[in-house]
Amino acid sequence: MKQSDKPLSPGDEAGPDAPGVGEAICQACHGTGTVNGVCCTMCNGTGKVLQGVGGG
Repeated sequence: MKQSDKPLSPGDEAGPDAPGVGEAICQACHGTGTVNGVCCTMCNGTGKVLQGVGGG
């Protein structure tokens, strides 16, 4: 599967190949991938989300 074909997690702001986007620690699970022993629904268990970087 190509990077751009990967489905987005609910916490992602844009696709991985979009300009100005980078990985960040998921704020819901704090990078652990789980919340209360259950797979995090914001990052789909990866512990990372895609967020806009910079700007101004």
